[in-house]
This record gives sequence, structure tokens and C-alpha cells, in this order.
Amino acid sequence: MPRLEGPRFGPVAGGAPRQLVVLLHGVGADGADLIGLAPRWAETLPHAAFLAPDAPMPCDMAGFGRQWFSLADRDPERLAQGVRGVAPVVEALLRAELGRLGLPASALALMGFSQGAMTALHVGLRGGVSPAVILAYSGALLAPQRLAAEIRARPPVLLVHGEADEVVPAWAGRFAESALREAGVPVESLFLPGLGHGVDEAGLAAGARMLRRAFAPAP
Repeated sequence: MPRLEGPRFGPVAGGAPRQLVVLLHGVGADGADLIGLAPRWAETLPHAAFLAPDAPMPCDMAGFGRQWFSLADRDPERLAQGVRGVAPVVEALLRAELGRLGLPASALALMGFSQGAMTALHVGLRGGVSPAVILAYSGALLAPQRLAAEIRARPPVLLVHGEADEVVPAWAGRFAESALREAGVPVESLFLPGLGHGVDEAGLAAGARMLRRAFAPAP
């Protein structure tokens, strides 16, 4: 099983991390594409360690970047097979990082963009490491018809999607919202008019609010 690595950031407050935020990039990119979000969210979580791992496979649709699974065949069942195939690799990374930092799964936030969001939703809801929160940007829920039978955790989920997304249409985010609600997952969604396939300040602010809520000190 490949061991994933990628750029790291924080904690900006110094000392031992109290949270771990793992950022899963989109297809054709790598961890460097998302680690730039860490300083922004570190304002909310100054004691968090951030990791943006590079996906395990070279992108098979371009001469650069990485992928979590192939998108060459967009058949829904092939996509579901792809994310199921990479899930143990991502889970192994999460277990190793939490173990290295001496943190429980309740200190984990899982974020993904595009294909990374598809992966984060699959691993966070159906895997053996249950995060405190999932932030999914410009993504989709794969194999929704099997979620009720396969779900193992129901962390709060934030879905952020641009209404003008030309890569993963906004209807995919709305479909994910509906399927998650049906499965009893607490969901917040933000659909942003005029935004394409990307992350803007409104989306970042929504993520910061969700992270703050997930890791707020107990009263």
C-alpha cells in the first residue's frame, strides 16, 4: 500500500497539535494546490496541523498532476469502484497521522476539493476513521444508492459549490445534499452564484465557521 506524503503547515501557535486537518486535492493537481488554504483556516484553528497529501496515482488524463482514482470512464459504477479502491490508502494515512500526533479521530477534519471531495465524503462516511467534520467543495457523492447500507459515521458535512461550475455541475452538490439528509447526516450547504470550479472567500469563510463549530471548546 503506498504511503502518502505532501506539504504540511502549522500549528501556527507552536507546540503539539490539537487538531489535524487533511486536505484532499482535485484530479490533475497535487497537495501544493490546497496547502495554501491552511494559513487562512489556521486563523480559526491556530493549534491545528494541516496536511495536503499527494494522491497515489499519476493523472491518466494529463501529463501532470495526481489522481485519487481514474476519471477516464465516467460510468457511475466505475467511479464508485475507483473511490472504494483508494479508500484504504487514505484511511491508512489518517490512522498513521493521528497516531503520530497522538490525536483521536474526534480531532480530525477532512476536506476535499472536486475529486478530493468525492474521496473525503466516501472515506469520512463509510470508512473506519470517523472525522469530526467533512468539508466538501465542488464535489459529488458517489454510489449514493448504497450509502444507507454502508454508512458508518454521520459527522456534520459542509457542501460548497459554485452555481457556474463547469466541471462538476451544481446539481451534483444538490443531489449529494439530498442523499446525505436522507441518510441522517447533518448537512449545511452553500451554493454560490457566479462561482465556477474553485474556492472563493465566501467558501473559505463557511469552512472556517464549520471548523470552529466542530472544535469549539466544551463549555
